[in-house]
Amino acid sequence: MTEPGAPALTEPTVPVRAKWITLLVLADLGVWMAFTTPIQVLLPEQIATIDPARKETMFGLVTGVGALVAVIANPLAGALSDRTTVTVRGHTFGRRHLWTLGGALLGAAALLTLSGQRTVAGVVACWAVAQAAFNAMLAALTAAVPDRVPMAQRGTVSGWVGIPQILGLVVGVVLVTAVLPGFAGGDTAGTGAGYVAVAVAVALLAVPFALATPDDPLPHRHRAPLRLRAVLSGMWVSPRRHPDFGRAWLTRFAIQLGNALGTLYLLYFLRDRVHHPHPEDALLTLILLYAAGLVVTAVLAGRRSDRTGRRKVFVGWASVLMAGAAVLLAAWPTWTGALIAAAILGVGYGVYLAVEAALITQVLPEATDRARDLGVLNIANAAPQVLGPVLSAPIVVHLGGYRVLYAVTAVVILLGGALVRLIRSVP
Repeated sequence: MTEPGAPALTEPTVPVRAKWITLLVLADLGVWMAFTTPIQVLLPEQIATIDPARKETMFGLVTGVGALVAVIANPLAGALSDRTTVTVRGHTFGRRHLWTLGGALLGAAALLTLSGQRTVAGVVACWAVAQAAFNAMLAALTAAVPDRVPMAQRGTVSGWVGIPQILGLVVGVVLVTAVLPGFAGGDTAGTGAGYVAVAVAVALLAVPFALATPDDPLPHRHRAPLRLRAVLSGMWVSPRRHPDFGRAWLTRFAIQLGNALGTLYLLYFLRDRVHHPHPEDALLTLILLYAAGLVVTAVLAGRRSDRTGRRKVFVGWASVLMAGAAVLLAAWPTWTGALIAAAILGVGYGVYLAVEAALITQVLPEATDRARDLGVLNIANAAPQVLGPVLSAPIVVHLGGYRVLYAVTAVVILLGGALVRLIRSVP
């Protein structure tokens, strides 16, 4: 959609430079560290210290509330950023960077407050605020790609932007477990230092992108009135009016649900099915293999997709690779099988992340609502994190165990790969 005299709403044509991509990747690294490191390391240790007898239940409560906040906050913040016009002393700010910087600073403050909590209620409240802030930041950063990147460059840029999703976990876990003293063994001071380190990192990594890259302001004549009812009603994007948007949503939901089913119980799979003597160390090895596969393929697949102009075929083959990894775990539940499956899953997910992220920017209904629509699509990322435990636990306990779980994972992922073929406006 092209709006003369409104660069914020004009389809970008000038390729972004390496500096812009680097600063965006660093900002994304910060926000993904802030999402994943507390969930994987800091919150479990903190909850175990507060309520050791009910740590599993209380941890589920904390993460469940956080996931619910994420489902609401991401599209809402995106919708608000689409309408943002702030003028101070004659200078009009762009509609994204205020949300990026504000989300980073508020989220960092929430993590600092979280570090001192000694009750489950306090942890729930602080983590909910952190999730709201970081999802506002993520909504603005996600919109940066369709805002600034030409269509022919989006696969490559999306490949780079996809890397922090796994690199954030690796860097964050290494930071708090290997670099900071006093963390091992559930030391309270070490956990607090971990929160401080992540808070400082997310703030420092966000500032350069927010201050050193352009952000086109939204002209007042294009700003819709800020009415709560209108904003909330805008959270629904009609699949009848925008069928390819709906198909892209279903594709993402199915593949992300399959990914959640396949990765949630890996630690228990290694311990109870593979019988690895050191399952925690083994899980870290699998994460590193998975990360290596993702990093190697994400940018290459995105660049190849840009050159060919095709998106759907890459997503389809990525789903086949990911499903193949799940089948391998079901059919060959050994340490060797797990190593091979982790590498294959990383390769497939790297291709998927890069190309699917570019694909969805081509099915957005209106330039005026990019961040809102991307937020609605991001519900398809967050909702599977809530549904994953609900669906996985009965399968593992009552419906056939890990073999059935990974078979179901493969079927769900292949369904997502099949759904992408129904998208008509993208080759």
